[in-house]
Amino acid sequence: MTVGSYESNLDGEGVRVGIAQARFNEVVCQGLLTACLAELQRLGVADEDILHVSVPGALELPLALQKLAETQQFDALIAIGAVIRGETYHFELVSNESGAGISRVGLDYGIPVANAVLTTETDEQAEVRMVEKGADAARVAVEMANLAIALEDLADSTEEDLA
Repeated sequence: MTVGSYESNLDGEGVRVGIAQARFNEVVCQGLLTACLAELQRLGVADEDILHVSVPGALELPLALQKLAETQQFDALIAIGAVIRGETYHFELVSNESGAGISRVGLDYGIPVANAVLTTETDEQAEVRMVEKGADAARVAVEMANLAIALEDLADSTEEDLA
């Protein structure tokens, strides 16, 4: 048996990305978006290959991502948001439900979804993490889009070999 491997590929040329951004905790979310867009550009993703939509908060992200996935126009999606702990149970509810919904979209539609929804104790923690998390989401989206495309090509070539 020969063991093959796939090297990660961060070349964003031709990669189509949909971004759903929550507006709640706007300063942090805008920082995440700015860092994400800058990194996508650095990786070679063309502006015309990016669609950005915004929603009220983190709980609305899964539906926006689902609608983006349904278009079949994207190679990867990115969820951007910030859930900052308050004094009630609401933090856990929003964090858990948005995270589960974001993951489900990726699995249900077979599309990579980079989750850049920060969950922090304080505004300060979120502000410290926003630039790196936004850039990281861009890298994850491009790398996973390229992996998914490569594996789909592998599946297609295997089917052709069997025909």
